[in-house]
Amino acid sequence: QTIAGEHGLDGDGHYNGSSDLQLERMNVYFTHASGDKYVPRAVLVDLEPGTMDAVRAGPFGKLFRPDNFVFGQSG
Repeated sequence: QTIAGEHGLDGDGHYNGSSDLQLERMNVYFTHASGDKYVPRAVLVDLEPGTMDAVRAGPFGKLFRPDNFVFGQSG
């Protein structure tokens, strides 16, 4: 949430900022996807799917693509 906010992104990954500096370094943490949306450059790994469900249900869960999540069936 903090990094998205610093770069002017809302919970859906759309840029709402007002500074060219925010866009200049956006590609460090985010990839520009279709629909003028940014998605995190991250892979989330855990042995339990419950923690991933909590991330998806959170305020910034829509930012992540489904293939960013890797989890086992039991930990």
